[in-house]
Amino acid sequence: MKITVLAENTSKKENIGCEHGLSLLIETEKHIILFDMGQSELFAENAEKLGIDLGNVDIAVLSHGHYDHGGGLKKFLELNSKAPVFINRYAFEPHFNAEKKYIGLDTELQYSERLVFTDEEYLIDKGLTLFSCYELSKRSDAPSAGLYEMKNGVYIPDDFRHEHYLLIEENDKRILISGCSHKGIMSITEEFQPDILVGGFHFMKITSKDIVSAYAQQLNLFPTEFYTCHCTGREQFCIMQPFMNNLHYISSGQIITI
Repeated sequence: MKITVLAENTSKKENIGCEHGLSLLIETEKHIILFDMGQSELFAENAEKLGIDLGNVDIAVLSHGHYDHGGGLKKFLELNSKAPVFINRYAFEPHFNAEKKYIGLDTELQYSERLVFTDEEYLIDKGLTLFSCYELSKRSDAPSAGLYEMKNGVYIPDDFRHEHYLLIEENDKRILISGCSHKGIMSITEEFQPDILVGGFHFMKITSKDIVSAYAQQLNLFPTEFYTCHCTGREQFCIMQPFMNNLHYISSGQIITI
């Protein structure tokens, strides 16, 4: 399996752009999967520079209903005429940041015939399953991180029911792909016990070194290999790294071979 980072907050290549967002191209034995599309058309620009034809993607997944993961959805639908886009049925609900600024998706896109709306669990193909983990959000100690949704005209803390995770089972390995792990990276890791986890931890707003290092020590108890990025935060990653033997940071243009 090969994973190419099409968009992320950082880049290690001069000709590959970066932005606050995430987009991954995942090549399994049977499928070419686009997981998230960043906040703009940058993922497509980077793909072209890397010699990747997004028209060959046969499955797309949008991890949750935030602009920095689905802002490039319209561009993808223009570039690719065949791949279904799997998205949680709550993803187009209105979402806001701490300042009550809208950070959701372009609601006009919800009417596209290419979208496949999922719920608690959805089997895409053998070895490819999406999980929304609705009950996990109830037992997780993860805070809303100042993010909101709107219900009946009222702002309430986001419960992230619009987020789902892609579990890939291939060659006796369990690889979990997560956009932002809003429901709590500890709870998610404990729930799935993956061999490899790729995605953000949503630690970027945590300023306490003690808290971040404590989380790192807890995660280090799992045998999971972590490839993190985006909303984890570079500063937080640097705090975590000395406490973990299995933590890596991935950037735009980087390729992971599993």
